[in-house]
Amino acid sequence: MVAYADDVILAVKAESIREAESLTNIEMEKIRWAKNNKINFNENKSKAMLITRRKRKENKEVAVYMNNKRLEQVQTIRYLGIIIDSKINFREHNLYISQKCTN
Repeated sequence: MVAYADDVILAVKAESIREAESLTNIEMEKIRWAKNNKINFNENKSKAMLITRRKRKENKEVAVYMNNKRLEQVQTIRYLGIIIDSKINFREHNLYISQKCTN
């Protein structure tokens, strides 16, 4: 878990998608310390993203929960001004920066 100001990212490495899902949900339960310190995480703004380079055809849906609500799974996440995609090739970030420079 890495936090910078009000942005927090939880990264989990696992051998399988199901293991990653399980480990993530266990770690999400640990952030209950936030409620004890009057810090609330907004589950509507929070997202889940599976990062993999595997080409196998398998179910790549993950069920990650915060405050008993399933988080939306996305293909890209913006963190500290950088757009990270599920393949970590930064194509989306490069397109965004190119468009911004063109404007």
